[in-house]
Amino acid sequence: MREILLATGNAGKAREMSEILSGANDEVSRNVCWRHLREFTGWPEAVEEGQTLLENARSKALHYARLSGLWTIADDSGLEVDALGGEPGVRSARYAGEPRSDQANNALLVERLAGVPDERRTARFRCAVVLADGRRILASAEGAVEGRIIDDPRGVNGFGYDPHFWVTSVGMTAAEMSSEQKHAVSHRGQALRKLAAYLAAILSAEPTR
Repeated sequence: MREILLATGNAGKAREMSEILSGANDEVSRNVCWRHLREFTGWPEAVEEGQTLLENARSKALHYARLSGLWTIADDSGLEVDALGGEPGVRSARYAGEPRSDQANNALLVERLAGVPDERRTARFRCAVVLADGRRILASAEGAVEGRIIDDPRGVNGFGYDPHFWVTSVGMTAAEMSSEQKHAVSHRGQALRKLAAYLAAILSAEPTR
């Protein structure tokens, strides 16, 4: 059984990651035991100074793999709003500054879109995920989902910007979807399903099995 660390302190994201990865591939489900950052204390937080989501995911995966000695999966996700020139982008988690707050981020997003008509509120969630072993990157994948931003939050599922992100292809916000619906179309679901296939191939090739 291979222990793999999910390098996120966000409990909702960690749950999504383990559900999607295990559900996407039987090889992964049978042969991986998921570990979580909350099990460990005293570690310095990864520095996210990359110019892209993939750069940040790579640095986080390597950082926590070196600290833990475990294979590590890290992601970086961001919301791109066309009317705001692609903001908040790589700054999505810290859009309203520190300490991080979903409520403050959403309030700032709605404020900055005041007066922007619906047809110009197009946006997308992007996600980059990376698997590292502490010395090198083993695999990476990306995904994206299109939508638009609404002022009034809808739904109680999900986290982050989900209540304000209307998913065009489904006709509801990301926070109104069930876990199964969200996993099927989300940026994170797309990226993690691709990564699960890479991970399964790596596990199958391990000589000790």
